[in-house]
Amino acid sequence: MRSSVVALVVAGLLLGTGCSSGTGSDDSSTLDVSAAASLKKTFTAIAEEFEKQHAGVDVRLSFDGSSTLANQIQQGAPADVFASADEKSMAKLGGLAVDPKIFATNTLVIVTARGNPLGVNSFADLAKPGVTAVVCQSAQPCGAATDVVEKNTGITIDAVSEEQSVSAVLTKVTAGQADAGVVYVTDARAAGDQVAMVTDPAFADVVNAYPIATVDGAEDGELGTQFVDLVLGESGQRILRDAGFGAP
Repeated sequence: MRSSVVALVVAGLLLGTGCSSGTGSDDSSTLDVSAAASLKKTFTAIAEEFEKQHAGVDVRLSFDGSSTLANQIQQGAPADVFASADEKSMAKLGGLAVDPKIFATNTLVIVTARGNPLGVNSFADLAKPGVTAVVCQSAQPCGAATDVVEKNTGITIDAVSEEQSVSAVLTKVTAGQADAGVVYVTDARAAGDQVAMVTDPAFADVVNAYPIATVDGAEDGELGTQFVDLVLGESGQRILRDAGFGAP
């Protein structure tokens, strides 16, 4: 009788251990967030804050040009949340974007090599002979904003390259592959003393509004809504404000 009881206890312990292991794996989940390249620093910080508040949740971030990300989501790329650098890219998702909300604004600025060796002091200087400038593709929000500045000022930049994201423009300048580039204020600030920052009055008239939304049919819709709430909330707005983003 005693041996039978012992056997039953051991079997129960083994079964309990197996069940515990399975429950542990079920408690973990992944939240996929696709965000504009200009949000890399801020959304990395926000994701870390979200993970602290949600034990067992891993926020998987994907950064690229907003238009590129929108196309990827339309084609089935995993995304629970989409944060765009303009409303046009968000609108491309149509009904896939659930209740988009503006969470930040941003404006353009010129970056040059540190010390601004060529003396670039205005948007017009980017069109001068001997100045190699790089901009974003027109399909991307940073490129579309640059196009508007060109239209408003009547100045056309003969760019040596048009990049898929604002971070790629910044890299061209910091790597010495271009004399100057047009990026967002937030990207220039994040680059610190790697670049010189040059403003122009024309930039004040072109403001990009950043919308965020959960993606319809996403696997983690509830978590996605909570992530959006964090971005719109006090701590998320503080992180964005500290990086140089404007208020919604």
